[in-house]
Amino acid sequence: MSESEFPPEERDDLTPSMFGDAPAASESGTDKSGYLVLARKYRPQRFSDLIGQESMVKTLSNAFKTGRIAHAFMLTGVRGIGKTTTARLLARALNYETDRANGPSLDMDPPGRHCEAIINSRHPDVLELDAASRTGVDDMRELLDGARYTPVSARYKVFIIDEVHMLSKSAFNALLKTLEEPPEHVKFVFATTEIRKVPVTVLSRCQRFDLRRLDVETLSQHLANICSRENVKIADEGLTLIARAAEGSVRDALSILDQAIVSNTEGAEVPAEDVRDMLGLADHSRLLTLFGHAAQGEHKAALDEFEGQIHAGGDPLTILKDLIELAVEVSRANVLGEAYQASGPAEWTRLTKEIAAKLTPAQSTRLWQILMKGFETAQIAPNAATAVEMTLIQMAASAHVPPPEEALKAIIAAQNGAAPPDSGAPPSKNDEAGVTSMGQPASFDGILSLMESRKRADLMYEMERFMRPGEVRFGFLSVQIERGASQNLIANVQRFLNDETGADWQIEQIRSQEETVIERKERERQERIADAMTDSFLSELIKRIPGSEVLDVVTPPEAEEGEEKIVHLDFSSPQQTRKESR
Repeated sequence: MSESEFPPEERDDLTPSMFGDAPAASESGTDKSGYLVLARKYRPQRFSDLIGQESMVKTLSNAFKTGRIAHAFMLTGVRGIGKTTTARLLARALNYETDRANGPSLDMDPPGRHCEAIINSRHPDVLELDAASRTGVDDMRELLDGARYTPVSARYKVFIIDEVHMLSKSAFNALLKTLEEPPEHVKFVFATTEIRKVPVTVLSRCQRFDLRRLDVETLSQHLANICSRENVKIADEGLTLIARAAEGSVRDALSILDQAIVSNTEGAEVPAEDVRDMLGLADHSRLLTLFGHAAQGEHKAALDEFEGQIHAGGDPLTILKDLIELAVEVSRANVLGEAYQASGPAEWTRLTKEIAAKLTPAQSTRLWQILMKGFETAQIAPNAATAVEMTLIQMAASAHVPPPEEALKAIIAAQNGAAPPDSGAPPSKNDEAGVTSMGQPASFDGILSLMESRKRADLMYEMERFMRPGEVRFGFLSVQIERGASQNLIANVQRFLNDETGADWQIEQIRSQEETVIERKERERQERIADAMTDSFLSELIKRIPGSEVLDVVTPPEAEEGEEKIVHLDFSSPQQTRKESR
């Protein structure tokens, strides 16, 4: 569950230092009023009490059963996820001993003879070092001097070093030799939130466990169970809001829950509105309304809704952060379709799906990018609220900008004198331009058209001449590469498609019997010429003009079936053509 790294001023008052500092509080862990906060009251006492860490528990269980127990463990994860608690549980498991069991075990029911002392942080063979306040090499040397001696009463001497990343370089160097070849009676357990700051030389000598964040649903259910045990009532939506605000940290969630419980009269259910006001959050439904207005280009409605949320006590940066999360949820709803389910009330799922139905994945991705850029700007802006308003205006403006594919279609239609396509009507799944219903390339010709619109003639040239297409769909392309192509052709095409479509394209090399674009165009030209030569007048004309040659047959765009065709004739002799080319 949860316990984690505290800065020096927030350390567990019950934990005595190995350097002789007296604990600041009584052994009961309560303050003068006798109240024990939820984060400490519901601290796990067994590995089975840990939530969301099944993978770690399974690995440790197998290691203990087979006797393949590492000499050093590295626990990493966000604040409040349970690193220090897990470290203490490991110390108990390593030294578990009863009248019937005399060996390391993760099954600590009933508690062993050393468990109580370890829980109360007064066992002589389990020593904790807070590296946040004891960073020097002298502190580490003092610890390692104690490692030479055998345990007083337990099986192993266990050293728990919290916030290990804060040790100095000299302290790490002093630790390395002992960590590499530790005595058989010594085990090390490290905990850190900054795994990247731990030297690789230390990490390579430890068995690493990454404690994962808890998702909103799991954390909400855990909070509901605790509310039931505490005989308090909080609205389900309120618990979801607490779980979201905790960002995967169990300790943070329990601390917020403690605050929420006392925010209302005893015995009455705490409504979601009270939790929302306590956290300084806007109503989720109102956030969805705000996002919907901005996404649909409704400038005034979006600004009015934002102003209303600010007047209701909302924080501009918090609102913007929530909008970023909504953009992600809308994108997920776009991709998952009917399978999408939001974490929270069913109404949230319904509203999110309604917004997603009006946007393409490319549009929702673009909104997310705008919001992310706006968040960076708002953090340094003199007035955060004004920066958020400008972000909303930018979102609304982007709704009136057609996707590049639609813009290209409109230009082509205008040049041909046809009416521009209706952007409100969804195009066919795979139209003549080779694009999906979302305006994305889904055919080989569609990819070439996209390159042409982006003025990437270099890639078009190589694809037309050196690629034989196989299977082509949005996000996947299989081709055969011909001799003469550049070595990085596939990488360049893949990079172009990823950048322009926002998808992760896969390109596979195969053996294909298909023609290259150039070969296809040449075949079609020859077929047009052969068809034209069936005309007796043209055939006789070519015979009567020495050196003449039919180069191509072109049908004007406005020509109807059956109308005359235009024939290009070359009246120069082949010898003359070769001479001129030289």
